[in-house]
Amino acid sequence: MPVMVSSDRPRRAPEREERGRAAERTRERILRAAVAEFGAKGYSGARTAGIAARAGVNQQLISYYFGGKRGLLDELRRRWAAEQAAVAAPGATYVESVAAHLDATLDRPDWARLVIWQALGDGRPPGGEDGQAAGGADGQAAAHEDGPAAGDGEGQATGGGDDWEEARRARLRDAVERTRRRQEAGEITGELDAEFLLLLAYALTFAPIALPRVVEDVFGVDPLSREYRERILGQLAKLAAPRPVRP
Repeated sequence: MPVMVSSDRPRRAPEREERGRAAERTRERILRAAVAEFGAKGYSGARTAGIAARAGVNQQLISYYFGGKRGLLDELRRRWAAEQAAVAAPGATYVESVAAHLDATLDRPDWARLVIWQALGDGRPPGGEDGQAAGGADGQAAAHEDGPAAGDGEGQATGGGDDWEEARRARLRDAVERTRRRQEAGEITGELDAEFLLLLAYALTFAPIALPRVVEDVFGVDPLSREYRERILGQLAKLAAPRPVRP
């Protein structure tokens, strides 16, 4: 009778794949928790312990996967920039583009709050625009400067902050130029500054997050509602429409 030989060797590839998937799920939970914590408290006010508790993971995993709180912020910034670049469909009109960004912003208020905190300069190293941090000629703030002991990842945002600021300015300059090209093509009025039209779109998009009670009192609707978005877009379309040429 033939002898049946059973192999007890582990199936290593599937196990590695499952570990990889589990690690990715953990990373995503941490990132979702970070968005909520940063949105509620700002980068400076949030703590890795709170992020870990919200994510339901060990606090050390934040350092393991992201290198600390700053690494989390950098990853979220990268994701936000990449997603914003793909929000509007190719060939979208000015109003269609604003509509797409309205939805992308108001459907995810935690992300929008994080953007507002960052726009206020939250987490930037002390010393001003050039990133020169107190106590360091190279612009690097000590990891423990504005938080608990060094090594827990709670320090000020440092390092790549200047790169992020310059990238943000470059994106805004590009947005102004795109608006100006729309004016030159006759899609929207050329009687208003391109800078004004862009800033107006930003203000209307983030007002429900930054000034929710004001929006509600003025418009009488939920700031995140479809009604707000439709009214804003209707008025913006009228304002930006090309003016008829006078004989």
